[in-house]
Amino acid sequence: MSIIKSEIMNEEQINKFEKIQSQIEGLNKEMGILSKKSPNDLVNKFKLKFINQILNEANTFLTGHYKPLEGFDKFDDNDLPSNSDVTMIFEQYLNCLEKLRSDNVTTKEYEIGWFWIIDDKPSKIKTYRPKKLNTK
Repeated sequence: MSIIKSEIMNEEQINKFEKIQSQIEGLNKEMGILSKKSPNDLVNKFKLKFINQILNEANTFLTGHYKPLEGFDKFDDNDLPSNSDVTMIFEQYLNCLEKLRSDNVTTKEYEIGWFWIIDDKPSKIKTYRPKKLNTK
């Protein structure tokens, strides 16, 4: 089982992770608006292409016990999901991304704030407080 752990997180992976997390947050916000207006409307193929692209990138981080839903990796291009389907999946992904992030951040002695862990030590890369403090 290949889980990204703090020992192998590096600055490049952290940057990629933060980009993916923010992209899913943005897409989730947009899809949430559509879902409230028309929950059962189908997502068009243009949007689905980008949704699946972001999910594929997130799946490189969300493996093992971080995997949001067993048996789901992306939406089927031939069976278009509804707006509410996409919103539901994004919520699961965001929760698991936050769990992974929470497991890889810590505080520093004598410094205020939260920092990513690289090589089992707090790095200089700042982040925000975990949403749930019961990490690890």
